[in-house]
Amino acid sequence: MRNNRSRKPKAAGRTIKRLLSYLTSQFKALFIVVLFFIILSSLAGVAGSLFTKILIDDYIVPLTMTPNPIFTGLLQAIGIMICIYSVGIFSNFLYNRLMVTISQGILKQIRDEMFVKMQSLSIKYFDSHTHGDVMSHYTNDTDTLRRMIADSVPYIFSALITICAVFIAMIVTSIHLTAIVIVFVCIMFFITKKIGGASAGHFRQQQTSLGTINGYIEEMIDGQKVVKVFNHEEEAEKKFDVLNEELCKHATKANIYANILMPFMTNTGNIQYVLIAIVGGALAINDIGGITLGAIAAFLQLSRSFSMPVSHISQQLNSIIVALAGAERIFELMDQEPEIDDGTVTLVNLKQEGDKFVGTKEHTGLWAWKVPEKDGTFKYTRLSGDVRFHDVDFEYEENEPILHNITLYAEPGQKVAFVGATGAGKTTITNLINRFYDIGKGEILYDGINVKDIKKSDLRRSLGIVLQDTHLFTGTVMENIRYGKLDATDEEVIQAAKLANAHDFISRLPQGYNTELGGDASRLSQGQRQLLSIARAAVADPPVMIMDEATSSIDTRTEVLVQKGMDRLMKDRTVFVIAHRLSTVRDSDVIMVLENGRIIERGTHDDLISQRGKYYQLYTGSFELE
Repeated sequence: MRNNRSRKPKAAGRTIKRLLSYLTSQFKALFIVVLFFIILSSLAGVAGSLFTKILIDDYIVPLTMTPNPIFTGLLQAIGIMICIYSVGIFSNFLYNRLMVTISQGILKQIRDEMFVKMQSLSIKYFDSHTHGDVMSHYTNDTDTLRRMIADSVPYIFSALITICAVFIAMIVTSIHLTAIVIVFVCIMFFITKKIGGASAGHFRQQQTSLGTINGYIEEMIDGQKVVKVFNHEEEAEKKFDVLNEELCKHATKANIYANILMPFMTNTGNIQYVLIAIVGGALAINDIGGITLGAIAAFLQLSRSFSMPVSHISQQLNSIIVALAGAERIFELMDQEPEIDDGTVTLVNLKQEGDKFVGTKEHTGLWAWKVPEKDGTFKYTRLSGDVRFHDVDFEYEENEPILHNITLYAEPGQKVAFVGATGAGKTTITNLINRFYDIGKGEILYDGINVKDIKKSDLRRSLGIVLQDTHLFTGTVMENIRYGKLDATDEEVIQAAKLANAHDFISRLPQGYNTELGGDASRLSQGQRQLLSIARAAVADPPVMIMDEATSSIDTRTEVLVQKGMDRLMKDRTVFVIAHRLSTVRDSDVIMVLENGRIIERGTHDDLISQRGKYYQLYTGSFELE
C-alpha cells in the first residue's frame, strides 16, 4: 500500500479556500444571516460591558452618597442591561442553530462528492488503499470537519468581531490600560503561533495513522475466521499494538501541545486581569486619565472580553488543525485522477423497421455497437462476441510485467477456457477485456472495435461476470439478483434464478425471494451465495460471459445442477472460463494454458491431452486427486 506519511501536506490556505467555497456556493445567504447575528451578539456583549460604567458611575455611586436613595433609575438601568444581554443571548442561540444547518449541509455535499468521485476511480486505486482507510474519509475526517464548521468557524468569526469592537471600546475607556492589554495579547499570539505550528504536523500524522489502523481493523474483522483457524491471534495483536503505538505517539505529541496551550493562555489572562486592576486603581487614586470606579469595572470586563476570545481562538486552532488535516485527506481523494474513459462507441438494442435495423431503448435481445462516423452519422455493428488479443503486454506496476505477448481470439459463440497455476495471468486477461486495467502494448478488439474506443459502461454492460469471490448486498434476495438488471421484473428475476438452479433453495428461505440478506449473506452457504451471483449475471442477459472460478466454491453435487444452468446461460454466447477444476472445461472449444504470463499451449481437450504437455500433467494430476 502507498506510504501516505511520505507525502507533503498541501498548503493550509488552499484547503481553507476550498472549504470556504462550499460555504459561499450553497449557503451564502444563510451565512450572511449568521454573520449578522454574530455581529449583533458581539456588539451586545460590548454594549453590556460599557453600560457597566454608566451603571456604576451614574447610578450606584450617587446612590451610595444619598441618605434616602431612590432606586427607580437603577432598576430602569438594570432593565436596559437585561435587554442588552437578552439580545446577545438570542443572537447567540440563532447563529449557532443556523450553523448546524450549514455544517450538516456542507458535510452532505462533501460526502456526496466523495462517493460520486469514488465511483469514477479505477480498480487500481482500491487495490492500493485499504477499505478501512477509505472509510476513514467518511467517518473520522468528515467528523473533524463537522466540529470545525459547526463550532470553530462561527466562534472565530464571533471572536474576531468581539476583539475589534472591544478594542475600540477599550481605547475610548482608557488608553493607558489598553497598552497593558496589547502587550499581553502580543505574548499570547507569539506563544500560540509557536505551539500551534509544532502541533500541526503531528495532527496530520494522527489522522493518517487513524486511517491506517482503521484499515487494519477492517481487515481483521473481515478475516476473523482465518485468524482463528490458523491461531494468528497473537500475531494480529502484535501488529495492532505496533499500529496503535504509532497512533498513540502522534496523538500524544499533538495533544501535548494542544493541552498546554489553554492553561497558559488562561493564566496569562488572569495575570493581565490583576495587573489592570492594580494599575487602574493607581490611576484612579491619582486622578490620571480620568479613570473612575465605573471605568475600571467596565475595563476589567472588556479585558476579559478581549483576552478570552484570544485564548479560545488558540484553543479552536487545535480543532482547526485536525479538521484541515482531515480535509486534506478528503480533497486528496477528490483530486484523484478518475478512470479514463474516452470511448465513443456505445451499446444499443436494435429493432427491425422494414428492411433496416434502428436503435431502440427496448430490450430486444439484439445488440449492436453504435459507432460514430467522421461525418457525424452513425453505423451499427452487430455485437457477435468476437474478441481478439494481438501481442498484448501488461504490467500492474512499472517494470513488473505480468502478461507477455498474449495473442488469442474467441469467435462468436465459442467457449474459451484459461487454465494454469495461480498467478499465471488468467484473471488478468479477463480484467483487460472489461478494461479494469488498460494494456501497455498491443490491442484488444471486440467485434473488430478497439476496446479503448468503446465507452466503459457500455463495454461492461455487454459482459456478464461471475467472480470467484461473491459479494451480496444488504437487501432482499430479489434485490440482489435484480442488481444485474435494475429494471428486471419479478418474473425475469425468478426465471434467472431457475436458470441458475437457485430457485429451489430460495423457495425454502423464510420469506422466499423477499428474505432479507445482511452481512454479505453470511447465513447462506458459499455455494448458495455463488448461485445467487450466477442468477444475477443471468438476469442481465449479456452477450458475453466471463466465469472466473464460478464453480470453485460449489460442492460436486451442486456443481452438476449448476453446470446445467450455466450451459443454458452460456448458449449462443461467447464465454471465457477460468477454472482450476479442469473437469469443468473439458467441453470448451479452445483451452489455453498459461504459465508465467505466457500462453504455452492451446487447443481442445483431446488435442492437449494427445500432446502430453503441461495440460496433460495438470489434468492427470487433477484427475488422480479427484
